[in-house]
Amino acid sequence: MSKSLKRVRAALEAAGLPNDVRETDRARTAQMAAESIGCVLDQIAKSIIFQGDSSGEAILFLTAGGNQVDTVKASALAGERLGKADADLVRAQTGFAIGGVSPVGHITPIRAFIDLRLLEFDIVWAAAGTPNHVFHIDPSLLPGLTGAKPADFIV
Repeated sequence: MSKSLKRVRAALEAAGLPNDVRETDRARTAQMAAESIGCVLDQIAKSIIFQGDSSGEAILFLTAGGNQVDTVKASALAGERLGKADADLVRAQTGFAIGGVSPVGHITPIRAFIDLRLLEFDIVWAAAGTPNHVFHIDPSLLPGLTGAKPADFIV
């Protein structure tokens, strides 16, 4: 089992949540994950990482699978211009590789925002630390677990 997957499982257990992780070889895109799991596209919680231009820090935007982040709105929320985060920054600040970034289990605290659309569901599915593992969670728990602020940052 990968270190990343172990961290996600440990974070879920520490929060008193089931660590019911599902392995799928079809989770490389939100659409593929939704089809594999049997849920609607917007029940996939995508972890989109940007880099703050002035802070240099990674900033997490949890968004519904069918939505895209509006970088102008996201920059306003973050209080700085946002740029693309490269694989090295993502790995260094979250502990995850791109494609497997989980909303929980980060190696360092991260500023985060959550798409209001995700909060409309009873259950959402998110990456569990690898591109091939996902877990389900009541999205109303994500702000408390991640520190993510509910916000409108969608195109």
